[in-house]
Amino acid sequence: MEFLAIILFISIFVLILYGFPVSFTLGGISMIYALCFLPWESFTALPPRVMGVMSNYVLLAVPLFIFMGIMLEKSGLAEGLLETMAVLFGRLKGGLAISVTIVGALLAASTGIVGATVITMGLISLPTMLKRGYKKELATGTIAASGTLGQIIPPSVVLVLLGSVLNVSVGKLFSAALVPGILLVALYIIYILIAAHLRPNWAPPVSEEELAAFKEKDFAKKVFIAFFLPFLLIIAVLGSIFAGIASPTEAAAVGALGATLLTISQRKFNLDILKKVMRETTHLTSMVFLILLGATTFSFVFREMGGDVYLVDLIKGSNLSAMGFLLLVMIVVFISGFFIDFIEIIFIIVPIVTPIFIEFEVNLIWIGVLLALNLQTSFLSPPFGFSLFYLKGVAPEGVTTGHLYRGIIPFVLIQLIFLLTVVFFPEILFWN
Repeated sequence: MEFLAIILFISIFVLILYGFPVSFTLGGISMIYALCFLPWESFTALPPRVMGVMSNYVLLAVPLFIFMGIMLEKSGLAEGLLETMAVLFGRLKGGLAISVTIVGALLAASTGIVGATVITMGLISLPTMLKRGYKKELATGTIAASGTLGQIIPPSVVLVLLGSVLNVSVGKLFSAALVPGILLVALYIIYILIAAHLRPNWAPPVSEEELAAFKEKDFAKKVFIAFFLPFLLIIAVLGSIFAGIASPTEAAAVGALGATLLTISQRKFNLDILKKVMRETTHLTSMVFLILLGATTFSFVFREMGGDVYLVDLIKGSNLSAMGFLLLVMIVVFISGFFIDFIEIIFIIVPIVTPIFIEFEVNLIWIGVLLALNLQTSFLSPPFGFSLFYLKGVAPEGVTTGHLYRGIIPFVLIQLIFLLTVVFFPEILFWN
């Protein structure tokens, strides 16, 4: 029976790689195995398990954060922020790339949705960087890397889902992920400065004429609007969580309302925008919860068949240490990230390995941040990184897949080095 549970996992993984719908594959194949191999009385425990997951109060944060991110995307704040940052860092070699990195971090802290951030940054900044003479590899690498910061910088949908699956506090995950996110931004900027210093033609500064033209009219007002409004939203969301005033779900509601008010303040809000935002939010939320429903069924059947006990016994019998098992999980998650989305990885792989981490008495907050960093790195890695596909879809003519692959390699190396640093120095996470 235990071996059949492993066959169930492999069957589902293979079918997903073949392109079958994730949610229906998870639930459908699990039910077929259950009907064939489990006693009928086992099924009485499934409905309460499903309802217990679906009524999880923390998961309400998912649609609210998605709504917040999509609404901010429509507000036009990202474009204004990028223009202002480009002027502030304009005379610096690599200043525009640094601006893109900082704006990517701010959008990550405002939205937490990787696809929306990469596409927005690609549409707004890539043509501008190319027009100003930036090397294509540096431009595309900077945009793809900064766009994926939404995986790790709170409030991140990835961290919300990981908190739910690992059964740990989402607020504590947010707190632990904050410093790694900021350090990653700093490392990206250091690389850009070094590259621009060694190869000045890769990242030329903005011309004096362009700077003067931007500063001529209402410069102080532009800077205030560009910085103050996004920071206000970030402080309202993250500040309320870290101060203990609001739970992540309540803070997500504040963020959704705040994003709507910001869009109104930019005079971009209308009924058509609201309909588009609600439609996209409903679509993404439905996808997440359908996968969650299938994953709950899979997890239930896998455990009823003794799969979790079998894996724990297998790891113990192999004399694999906690660090050895962690390395194995990181490799599996990294490779899986090439082929399937982070939602499937969180709901399929993480529930299986969590009991083993608990058996090893490993800090699950640390594991959650490591998994988020790993998924972020996987999102960037050639040849199948999702962020590269997002950016290629909006890249102007002349930007090839080869440019994307070559440009992202230094950022992937930064990610891997930083991931190893967090593995060996977990105290980075527990700063408060």
